[in-house]
Amino acid sequence: MQALEVNFDGLVGPTHNYAGLSFGNIASQNNQAQVANPRKAALQGLTKMKALADMGMTQGVLAPQERPDIHTLRKLGFSGTDANVLAQAAKQAPQILATCCSASSMWTANAATISPSADTADNKIHFTPANLSNKFHRSIEHAVTGNILKATFKDSQHFAHHDALPSVDHFGDEGAANHTRFCHQYGERGVEFFVYGKEAFNTAQVAPQKYPARQTLEASQAIARLHQLSDSHVVYAQQHPDIIDAGVFHNDVIAVGNANLLFCHQQAFLQQSSVKAELLQKMGDNFHIIEAPTDLISVEDAVSSYLFNSQLLSLPNGKTALVIPQECENNPRVWRYLESLVNGDSPIDQTLVFDLKQSMSNGGGPACLRLRVVMNEAEIAAANQATFINDRLYGRLNTWVAAHYRDRISEADLADPQLLLESRAALDELTQILQLGSVYPFQQ
Repeated sequence: MQALEVNFDGLVGPTHNYAGLSFGNIASQNNQAQVANPRKAALQGLTKMKALADMGMTQGVLAPQERPDIHTLRKLGFSGTDANVLAQAAKQAPQILATCCSASSMWTANAATISPSADTADNKIHFTPANLSNKFHRSIEHAVTGNILKATFKDSQHFAHHDALPSVDHFGDEGAANHTRFCHQYGERGVEFFVYGKEAFNTAQVAPQKYPARQTLEASQAIARLHQLSDSHVVYAQQHPDIIDAGVFHNDVIAVGNANLLFCHQQAFLQQSSVKAELLQKMGDNFHIIEAPTDLISVEDAVSSYLFNSQLLSLPNGKTALVIPQECENNPRVWRYLESLVNGDSPIDQTLVFDLKQSMSNGGGPACLRLRVVMNEAEIAAANQATFINDRLYGRLNTWVAAHYRDRISEADLADPQLLLESRAALDELTQILQLGSVYPFQQ
């Protein structure tokens, strides 16, 4: 069957805020405690989804997490009514409250790792939610993420769902942000590319010193086993530890791939020449690597502009497009380099620029916002049709955002019990719009 890559973007939640929780994510830390605009953030994300759908891409949407996470706060000893739980947490442990209000689930590149049916032994699409164990505020996501994925991809004939890996540092797993799938045709077996930051059981191996390595080799290997992948069609690469220490907390901040193209920075990987050689050997002819040289694009430029936190899309017209944030256009060196790629003989034919300022300020660009799922026609038909973006759903979600989202949230607002009620009312309605059933703890 013919297959294509479907992008499922995360819908920004109604409590979108800047808590600065992610050590190692420079944008997140630099914008801590700034006032956020949840309504604008959600609409910016929806605009990107609709624009790509209008270009002929198959585009889906994934629901956000419930925040504040009262369920986790109760597990940590706060008690009484929901309002009491919030008041106690705000008074006794404001940092814990902030973590339980994190907006980071909007970045669905961290939601899970996906292997398409063409790559797996049982010919099913495999899903493993990321445990995100390196950060407490993200480690509480995977149970609800699993519920949302199961409600979006229900049919057991086509979809296989796994539990998250054990939530310990040895198996730290950050999902698709450290995973890329290469192929010549989406419906044919491809090569799955796993990037890790350290080896948990080999402490002699070099590792970053300033910022944490969030993905382990052992986690990547476990995902490959769970997804029934062939060793001959898997490549493991270590992210350069110096680059992690420069603020490149995930591989998708320094490299992006799609189909038969890898676009990366010259310093993205440890032993980069060997990584490229293995990819070329396993992919065979007609595999392209665009390597941005350090003397043209510094690591600092890459991090500040999120040049590589972009989407590489194979458009229906056969062209290859790079979806980038406005920050790339605003950086003269980055923009000059992109123009040279598009106007030269590179496989990238055009750039598509989007205003994603609300997401960028929290540390995530176009690539962070989407989870890629390669699907054939039967699998698309078996998925939850209410989650695919079209004119009707786009209009309904815009109306829903206007009805439920505030245009201003500050750090002090997170303890407001009215915000919790507003958020739950919004999410309860959203699960009906997207036909998800009961996926949140408050609905149980």
